[in-house]
Amino acid sequence: MLTTVVFDADETLLDLRPAVTGGLMAVLDDMRRRTPAAADVTLAELESDWGAVFGELSAAPVTEIRRAALTRSLARAGLDDHLDEIADLFFARRFALTRPYPDVLPALATLRARYTLGFATNGNSRAERCGLAGEFAFEVYAHDNGLPKKPAPEFYAAVVAAAGVPASQIVYVGDSWVHDVVAPRSAGLRSVWLNRTGQARPDEFPPAAEVSTMADLPAVLVDLPAVSGGLPALPAG
Repeated sequence: MLTTVVFDADETLLDLRPAVTGGLMAVLDDMRRRTPAAADVTLAELESDWGAVFGELSAAPVTEIRRAALTRSLARAGLDDHLDEIADLFFARRFALTRPYPDVLPALATLRARYTLGFATNGNSRAERCGLAGEFAFEVYAHDNGLPKKPAPEFYAAVVAAAGVPASQIVYVGDSWVHDVVAPRSAGLRSVWLNRTGQARPDEFPPAAEVSTMADLPAVLVDLPAVSGGLPALPAG
């Protein structure tokens, strides 16, 4: 019996990309106001700074990764001493712009009548700061109390503990094949892949279901198959 539906945050419930772009545009405008040396710095360069630091810092808190990316961005214009104020500017704009996709709140309202709803993320998109205050019975955030990020098994164990029901009664819904489909299944949860962008589905470890919009989720969950065992554990790191 399915009793609990747990959601990833960014790119699942929250339309993050426009918010990050808006935050970086605010940073770039501020850099250009501060110094002529920023005149030739581009938005594309600021966007690339995230990828340049992410590999080495992938296990770190998202806020720390963003600050490292901004450090690179500011160095492009000799503004290294302004990290704290520029980071504050970025995060204020990013959170002000982060909102749910249009299909999210209606679907959550429908699902809440039947299931306990949870929110569990690697990122720093706190529900109350992103238009989702009061939507969930519980929330799980990586790095709270030392909790490692997905796909670490400890993350899904924390989800199960927060839900207070067996893993077999929980379905995890998200956009990441590794983090939200394969890893939850390895931990004994069911999984639904929210594939908003029409990506090709990998052959291995299929989810219990796949949807392209939250509007389809309530009907799909009614007939969700039971979890199947036998998946190997994901490699560490």
